[in-house]
Amino acid sequence: MPRGRTTIADIASEVGVSIPTVSKVLNGRADVSEATRARVEAALERHDYRKPVATRAGGAGVRLLDLVFHAADNLWAQEIIKGVEQVCGPERVGVVLSELGGEHRPRQEWIDDVMARRPLGVLLVLSDLDAKQRHQLESRTIPFAVVDTQGAPPAGVPTVGSNNWNGGLSATRHLLALGHRRLGVISGPDDMLCSRARVDGFRSAHDELGVPWDPALIRWGAFDAASGYRHGRDLLDRPDRPTAVFAGSDYQALGVLRAARELGLRVPQDVSVVGYDDLPISQWLDPGLTTVHQPLREMASLATRMLLTLSAGGQPPSMQVELVTELVIRSSTAPPAGVVSA
Repeated sequence: MPRGRTTIADIASEVGVSIPTVSKVLNGRADVSEATRARVEAALERHDYRKPVATRAGGAGVRLLDLVFHAADNLWAQEIIKGVEQVCGPERVGVVLSELGGEHRPRQEWIDDVMARRPLGVLLVLSDLDAKQRHQLESRTIPFAVVDTQGAPPAGVPTVGSNNWNGGLSATRHLLALGHRRLGVISGPDDMLCSRARVDGFRSAHDELGVPWDPALIRWGAFDAASGYRHGRDLLDRPDRPTAVFAGSDYQALGVLRAARELGLRVPQDVSVVGYDDLPISQWLDPGLTTVHQPLREMASLATRMLLTLSAGGQPPSMQVELVTELVIRSSTAPPAGVVSA
C-alpha cells in the first residue's frame, strides 16, 4: 500500500481488530492487551503509518514538550532547561521533564506515557531511542530531536551539538603553549561521542606540535565531580604526575581541584587545571576555572525551535547543527614551575 494512504481502518482490517482499538494504541491508551498492542504496532510499522498532523491532540488545548535527560541533577542540566524555557515560555508551551536515572534510552513505559499525553515534540538530551521507539513516535506524528547526542545520530533525526573535538584541541593547545609537556586528561564515558571527540582533540593538539602524549594519563569516567576526584587523586599522586590536567567537564574539574588540594598541590603553581562547559559557577571558584565554553542554552533553544517548527508541519533550515566552542582563560592555568610562557 503506498506510503501516506494507509488508514486506521486499513490497519484494523489487516490485524482483525476494531478501529477504536487501533485508535487506542495510537493514543497510548492502557486498556489494550499487550499481544494486541504488539500486532497493531507491527502493522503500523509495516505500512510506515503516519497520523495526520491535523488530528493531533497537541495542536489544541494544553501544548506540551517532553524534555528527557539521562541525568538532570546538576547545573549542566539546568542550563539546558533554561535554554528550552527561553523558547517555550513565550510560545506558551509547557515542559514535561523526565530523567532516565543515568540510562541513555527510555523504557517502553515512558514511550506509552508520551503517546498518551501527545506532546508537540520530544527533546532528548544525551539519550536516544531504539528503532521501535522512534517509529512509535513517528507513527503518531510526534517529532523528536537530540541535544548532544550519545553516539552517531540516526539519519534524518534533528540534532544539535557543539564542536567537542575543537574544544579538546583548544584546551590542550593552551596548556602546551604555556609550556606543559606532561598532560593528563579525564573524560566522560568512552562509549559517548562527545567524550571521545574531546580526547581526540587532546591527542591532535599534541600531534600537531610533535609532543608525545602518554596513554597512561588518559582516563575515562563519568562527567561528575566524584569521577574527577577519583581520577585526579590517581593522576596527581603518581611520582611522574602530570603538570596539567584537562577535565572533560567543569564538575570533573571540581573533583580535580579537591584532589590537588588534599595532596598539598597548589593550582596553578604546581598543577594547571582546565574544565569544560563554562558553567556559571566556574568564574566564582578560587582560582577561577579556565574552561571551554559550550553554548548549552543556545543548543537547547535551537533544538526546541526545530521541534516546534516540525510540529507545525514546517522544516528546519538544517537537521544537524554543530555550534562552536571557545576557550575561556581564567586563573587555574599557568606555566609549569621553572618555565616562562612566551
